[in-house]
Amino acid sequence: MTTRSLARDRDEAGATTAEYAVCTGAGVGIAGVLFKFLTSDAGQQIISTIFDHVLKLLPF
Repeated sequence: MTTRSLARDRDEAGATTAEYAVCTGAGVGIAGVLFKFLTSDAGQQIISTIFDHVLKLLPF
C-alpha cells in the first residue's frame, strides 16, 4: 500500500460507524411513529378492519 492509500483509509475510518448511527436513528424514528399510529384510534380501526377481512377469507 502506498502512503496515499493509507491516508485515504484513515480519513474514512469513522464513516461506517456514522452510517450505522444514522440508519439506527432513522429506524428508531420510524418505529416510534409507527407505534404511535398503530396505538391510536385510527390505527386500531385499520388493524381491526384488516383482521376482519382476513378472517372472512379463511375457509373455516
